[in-house]
Amino acid sequence: MMTDGIMSKAATMEIPINSNGDTGTLPEDDSLEQDLQQVMVSGPNLNETSIVSGGYGGTGEGIIPISSIKGSSMHQSHSSSAVTAEEASRGVAVEKLDIVKKWGINTYKCTKQMISERFGRGLRTVDLELEAQIDVLRDTKRKYENILRLARALTNHFYSMVQTQRALGDTFSDLSQKSPELQGFQIKCLSDVQDEFGYNAETQKLLCKNGETLLGAINFFVASINTLVNKTMEDTLMTVKLYENARLEFDAYRADLEELNMGPRDAVTLSRIDTAQQQFQIHKEKYERLRSDVTIKLKFLEENKVKVMHKQLLLFHNAISAYFAGNQQQLEQTLKQFNIKLKPPGADKPSWLEEQ
Repeated sequence: MMTDGIMSKAATMEIPINSNGDTGTLPEDDSLEQDLQQVMVSGPNLNETSIVSGGYGGTGEGIIPISSIKGSSMHQSHSSSAVTAEEASRGVAVEKLDIVKKWGINTYKCTKQMISERFGRGLRTVDLELEAQIDVLRDTKRKYENILRLARALTNHFYSMVQTQRALGDTFSDLSQKSPELQGFQIKCLSDVQDEFGYNAETQKLLCKNGETLLGAINFFVASINTLVNKTMEDTLMTVKLYENARLEFDAYRADLEELNMGPRDAVTLSRIDTAQQQFQIHKEKYERLRSDVTIKLKFLEENKVKVMHKQLLLFHNAISAYFAGNQQQLEQTLKQFNIKLKPPGADKPSWLEEQ
């Protein structure tokens, strides 16, 4: 009898039930079956629990609500997601903390090394030849910056003079065209004055045209010097700055390794020496790489500087000489030689130098 009861109960559990008694599957059948299988595996023994189906007159004590099964599964899923998110967040925090820790240690070591060097207690790695070249570069940059400042001032002043000549030429031209209604000797004298106004107007216009040509040459000179100073030299000096920082780090980790080697040789100290040796090697390779980069850039910079300055000084000399000698043809030929294009005729706006 007990066996029959168990079989009847098991048969009852195998009957799929939906709203109209069909044996079709609902959208949630798969998940429900998985949940039921999980409950059957982890749940109590059938011999100890009375399982009944609603509608057969049994009590509701042994019925397992589907909502509670789903809720349990969803709760477990949310809990798992929350744990995963928490672990990921904790991993990011630990990574950031590790970065800050390494930065703090590095900053402390470099600051300690810098103070030791300032007070003459710390040893400093010195490359005499390279540092002499760096000092020459910094001094050259200061001198070229002064050339750039003076050339810009010359451009501004000369531009103002050209604009004044243009305004003066327009005024002369305007006066040469007026003819009041006079008679006799007064008309003849006034006509002579008007002719002189016309001659002066033409002279000022010619000087203005030559001045604009010279301005084009000077602007080209200024732009080239500006590129050399504020881009080419500055880029090399940025690499020099990285090299100097790497040198300081290299000396800091070298001093740290030497200090550890002078201490006791227990297990903890040996581990720290091994770590310090690895860090020292890393910063040594970085220092040597940047030293090589600086050497190469200084060499290329010197070659580039010689080429640029030879061309620009030749342009500046020829243009200035031709202008003040009144040789318009030579002045225009100078601009063609260096492929310099002037602004369109009649453009009254100042050059880009004055607008800055």
